[in-house]
Amino acid sequence: MFVFLMLFLWKYIDDMVGKGFEWYTILKLMMYASVTNVAMALPLSVLLSSIMTYGTLGENYELVAIKSAGISLTRALYPMIIVVSILAISAFFFSDYTLPVANRKFLTLLYDVREQKSAKLIKVGVFNNSFPDYSIRVGRKDADNQRLYDIMIYQKNKSKAGNDIIFAKEGVMTRSRDNSYLILKLKNGVHYQESSGENVYNPRQKFTRFYFKETSQKLDLSGFTLHRTNDSLFNGAFQMMSSKQLMYTFKTVTKQTGELEKNNYAIITPNIKYFVVPHQPVPPIPVIIPYGKVIDAIPADQQANAIQNASMEAKIIKNIMGDKVVDYMQRQNDLRKYLVEYQKKFTLSAACIMLFLIGAPLGAIIRKGGLGLPVVISVIFFLIYFMITSIGEKTAQNGTLSPILGAWMAIIILTPIGLFLSYKASNDSVLFDAEMYKRWINTLVARFKKG
Repeated sequence: MFVFLMLFLWKYIDDMVGKGFEWYTILKLMMYASVTNVAMALPLSVLLSSIMTYGTLGENYELVAIKSAGISLTRALYPMIIVVSILAISAFFFSDYTLPVANRKFLTLLYDVREQKSAKLIKVGVFNNSFPDYSIRVGRKDADNQRLYDIMIYQKNKSKAGNDIIFAKEGVMTRSRDNSYLILKLKNGVHYQESSGENVYNPRQKFTRFYFKETSQKLDLSGFTLHRTNDSLFNGAFQMMSSKQLMYTFKTVTKQTGELEKNNYAIITPNIKYFVVPHQPVPPIPVIIPYGKVIDAIPADQQANAIQNASMEAKIIKNIMGDKVVDYMQRQNDLRKYLVEYQKKFTLSAACIMLFLIGAPLGAIIRKGGLGLPVVISVIFFLIYFMITSIGEKTAQNGTLSPILGAWMAIIILTPIGLFLSYKASNDSVLFDAEMYKRWINTLVARFKKG
């Protein structure tokens, strides 16, 4: 969990630093991020802990004592299999009930944090446009970031054209008591102002210049306050739904897609405009057209007009169908995402059991405990699991692979490896013994030389 939390901080550190958040806002964001990372941290924890546990038992020859007492490794795994099964069931309920709420809280708060303006209100050497209708440039600052020098302020005058311009040699930046306003106390400067004068039709008729020893500018800080978005706005995202909500939404979108297909067929029905006019049905009369092409049945002076009308109608139908195809493809993409997310409610539980079947026999085979070799092996297997899972989900969402097969691809591929390792461990295999491979390679080289 610590590793994944550090990855989160490095990814979003630029969106959080320098925005003046309270400590509890950052803590709340990290707490929500930790909950959402359980889906990644839990399988890795099961894998690592199982390798460390059974590796320590093998290293201390406790597995040998268990086997010498007539208890097989498979039977010795029964208690932990029960514990991991309970953990897997708990992971399903967590994924179905807790994780959607945590995702909604986390993404809502993260959206507000990223939209929040920086609390570094005025930077040195650049024009700062953080305040509405103001553009401020500062030549340099003191170390306390309060005293400013070589100040230039462009203020948009809403009642007049152009800007009011203020130059000041120095100034002091403070806040109001309620932190609602930033107050710039300027010293030794000049204020340039353009106005319409007497003839209002010319907004730049009069130019005024004011010299001042002291003045102040009051800037609104309401844009720098964290505004919380209602998390119900994100309820439609598939990450925020439980399994029941996903299936209900899937059925609803499927029904809407079917109705959309019927409407699309109605648009391209030949001569549809004639069917909306009330008419009396007549028996069909066989007609033989004595022309090689239909266009030849139209008088020569009307053919150009008929072709132009047909081309125009075809373009209209093409444009209409183009928009509907985009909508249809988006709906299909959403349906695949709903199915993949629904399957992920179950794959988290299956991943815990599958990685335990890999980790426990691996620990018994390598016979190494602690945080050395077990960490290396667990990270390698987890990376394989993560890459296969990512590839399967992406291909399923793109429509290249079935959503069910894509979501379960890692489980299908790695479960046989876990069963194979369990078989080898129960038979006291030396699968990871370097000496065995060294002897095998020497034997192979000797045979090659004789041949």
